[in-house]
Amino acid sequence: MFDTLSAKLEAALEKVKGRGRLDEKTVDATLKEIRLALLEADVNFKVVRDVVARLRERLVGEEVARALNPSQTVIKAVDEELTRALGGESAPLDLSGPSPKVIVLAGLQGSGKTTAAGKLAAHLKGRGRNPMLVACDLQRPAAVEQLKVNAQRVGAHVYAPATSGDPVPVARESITKARDTGCDTVIVDTAGRLHVDDELLDQAARIKDAVGEHGGSVTTLFVIDAMIGQEAVNVARAFQDGVGFDGVVLSKVDGDARGGAALSVREVTGVPIMFASVGEGMEDFEAFHPDRMASRILGMGDVMSLIEKAEATYTEEESAQAEQALLSGTFTLDDFLDQMQMLKRMGSLQGLMGMLPGMGKQLKDVDVDEKQLARVEAIIRSMTPAERNDPKGVLNGRRRKRIAAGSGTTVTEVNRLVKQFAEMQRVMKSASKMAGQQGSKPKGAKGAKAQAAAVRQLQQQMGGGGPAGPGGFRGLQPAPKSGRRR
Repeated sequence: MFDTLSAKLEAALEKVKGRGRLDEKTVDATLKEIRLALLEADVNFKVVRDVVARLRERLVGEEVARALNPSQTVIKAVDEELTRALGGESAPLDLSGPSPKVIVLAGLQGSGKTTAAGKLAAHLKGRGRNPMLVACDLQRPAAVEQLKVNAQRVGAHVYAPATSGDPVPVARESITKARDTGCDTVIVDTAGRLHVDDELLDQAARIKDAVGEHGGSVTTLFVIDAMIGQEAVNVARAFQDGVGFDGVVLSKVDGDARGGAALSVREVTGVPIMFASVGEGMEDFEAFHPDRMASRILGMGDVMSLIEKAEATYTEEESAQAEQALLSGTFTLDDFLDQMQMLKRMGSLQGLMGMLPGMGKQLKDVDVDEKQLARVEAIIRSMTPAERNDPKGVLNGRRRKRIAAGSGTTVTEVNRLVKQFAEMQRVMKSASKMAGQQGSKPKGAKGAKAQAAAVRQLQQQMGGGGPAGPGGFRGLQPAPKSGRRR
């Protein structure tokens, strides 16, 4: 979502890098480009004005003048102001109080409420909750059926006794139903409209009052389409005045949006962004961290979220097996297939690589074709156990033709995989040797330096950013340029 904004901010900050001193003229020129980048990202103009004013107050003061590295001070200031605009600190969902905990989702039609309901249920199930989805969107055709399908996909309970009529009784009865079925969380999907009107706000408010009659606290989450731009401010204010909400869910963050909604809603309403929907899958839903998002916008990656994804996806046993396979020196195609399956469970390859520091800029003109991974998987699955264990030694021409026919690929593709896997095995053996050499070294600073040196050596062996592809990732090729032939 923030690709364009990220590129423009990086370009603006690139001009101050390496400078030994920053004068007021240079600061003003940099702030002008930052202002334009934010406005082009569809950030509300009042938010842009406030952010730039705070930056100027910081950057023309003694803090920068006395800094040993002024450019780093500027980047730090921009990072902190973006973090502040996005909310400052993470705001976790409060699940305390009597059971069941009630969460009402409100927003315009098409904002992604029904999908967000299913994703939130999956998110809460992963944290030990037992959620129930309640169908109170009785306006949009097929909304009830969509909620049932989402509930089935994530393994959650669903209460959908009606497809039309007044949703308020449904909301009220859902509390009793949740208690009868042992559900500790109720997620209410409400109706939306194409635009804000009194009827929409009144219905959402009545549903909120109805589910609050059992005496417990009700959390209202405002779901907003990240692609709505500056209009997000007007919509958010209308819902805040008419219904009131405790948190924001950004939907369609993976879409071709400019990021204005995320940087505007929190600053204008003062209500924190709690969640972001980052993909099409039910698992593509994560807690929103302002500091991590600011870091990603500035091209500095989001390693913490990447680590959390890995920890949530891999069991301890799988992690141990993966480490053993990688460092044993006997890495096979079966091991490689297992790694591919675990990687797919973590999400899209493009999204994961975007979390790596410095990869955003390298991926700008790179086409990550995830269908190619499916072709690689088909080739490996068409091999016998012996062929997977030693492809270079066992595979002759006849076998390669059989594998190509069985996987729906070509002999050339089979040959390419075998060649690239042989190179990967060589790198893994080097890693295994280095790991063994470092095993007796002391922990702490010396150990960290040795590990860093080993990583650098591995990167060099993998080809860096040369023919092997950006960062040594093979298979990533420049995206074809569009345009007519002349």
